Amino acid sequence: MSDILRKHRLAALLGAAIAVAPLAMPVIFGLNAAEAATDTAPITGTVAPGGSFAPIVAADKPAVVTITTVMKAQNADTGDNSPFSDASPFDEQFRQFFGQQGIPIPRQMPQRPTPHAEALGSGFIITADGYIVTNNHVIDSATSIRVTLDDGTELPAKLVGADPKSDLAVIKINAPKPLATVAWGDSDRLNAGDQILAIGNPFGIGTTVTAGIVSARGRDLHSGPYDDFIQIDAPINHGNSGGPLVDLQGKVIGINTAIYSPNGGSVGVGFAIPSDQAQKVVAKLMKDGSIEHGFIGVQIQPVTADVASAIGLGRPEGALVANVSDDTPASRAGIETGDVITALGGQEIKSPRDLSRMVADLAPGARESLTVWREGETRDLRITIGGNQDDQQQASADNGDKSSPAAQRVPTIGVGLGDITPDVRQALNLPRRESGAVIESVAPDKPATDAGLQPGDIIVSVNQRPVKSAKEAKAAVADAGKAGRKSVLLLIQRGDSQTFVAVPFSVS
Repeated sequence: MSDILRKHRLAALLGAAIAVAPLAMPVIFGLNAAEAATDTAPITGTVAPGGSFAPIVAADKPAVVTITTVMKAQNADTGDNSPFSDASPFDEQFRQFFGQQGIPIPRQMPQRPTPHAEALGSGFIITADGYIVTNNHVIDSATSIRVTLDDGTELPAKLVGADPKSDLAVIKINAPKPLATVAWGDSDRLNAGDQILAIGNPFGIGTTVTAGIVSARGRDLHSGPYDDFIQIDAPINHGNSGGPLVDLQGKVIGINTAIYSPNGGSVGVGFAIPSDQAQKVVAKLMKDGSIEHGFIGVQIQPVTADVASAIGLGRPEGALVANVSDDTPASRAGIETGDVITALGGQEIKSPRDLSRMVADLAPGARESLTVWREGETRDLRITIGGNQDDQQQASADNGDKSSPAAQRVPTIGVGLGDITPDVRQALNLPRRESGAVIESVAPDKPATDAGLQPGDIIVSVNQRPVKSAKEAKAAVADAGKAGRKSVLLLIQRGDSQTFVAVPFSVS
């Protein structure tokens, strides 16, 4: 047993790296932008009869700008504050997303201190008097911001407002004459296969236009509640971050934000924030300078078919609560670990993304109805939404993939269980009050292995009922089998995180 636990602890220290690259030169990553009235109607172009994109470029290029910022003193390696560095707020989310795909990402070299660093990104003008949309990561921590127009004019800019959650920012310049602008388009009308153009300043070489198609819609990179990226194959690189993605009418249907890159260059997998999200965020930033997002204080994950079967839920829909933070709106409202949130404010919740988006869009202080599925029945609760001061506890969808464990003992699922003895507690560094059953072994050809369970995982509850020992866990699993369940729902503690895992019963 001690050897198994030692191996478990060693494995927990080892991690696979991955690499995703944003688009701003030092800092890169972006999300949304928002709608605002223009003083002069923006010029738009359409594809010429011969199929040339020249009319679109001629109309939109004058409204695309290069943004250069001087950042606060920090560590830097090659002068590029990459999103894969430890300093990047997107590093962990992208590592999770691409790690799930089994894609390796190179490690960063050790950093050396520098007195200051410069960041290069792109942006686009949305009003003739100088309001510009870009990514928050392009201007984050900047001590000064300068904008270079398409004609080479360089002007100082001031920050109007920024929203880290959507990675959107609005800056303002004062120009001696009305500026060229671009108009917002309708990203909801985009389909996979539609042609698009990306405009920006990759690597600082100058404004560049690339063409491609929409590769996919609705990509969730696990970077926040607003994840709904447009995936494109138009080449975009460092420096493109914050630049516009336009359709064949020359209208902005996205904000170029990030790329997957195993080598630092474009490999045809890029991501942009849909304009329909961006317009709303930008409009709020132009009006108030910041955005108050709601939060409730839960960790959530998808309800799979196995989970639904284990808890008697008719359909695999809703958001399964894996953890409720102490002293949060969720805990005060009576939400419990194991609840499935099925509705908020009268709106149906079909997935964790639905809940995350709804919560983020609610105003702090709002009092809403909330429906949960608990112990085989529907219960109605009331919750008061929290605000930005608690944003680190904001509801965020757990990826719920099978690499996060779940477990139990009994031949039908393939795990061996033991009690949490003092030796086990010390070996796994468990809190004194931690109770449950420790997984001692996992059969390689049983459902527990497929579910991702590992030796050293702690089973905290079985089918939403707490267990304090291996005996209780075994009995609860056996009861589920006798009741005709096709799977059993386990709450697994691994390290500092808890995750629900549904483990099917073996057919043999």
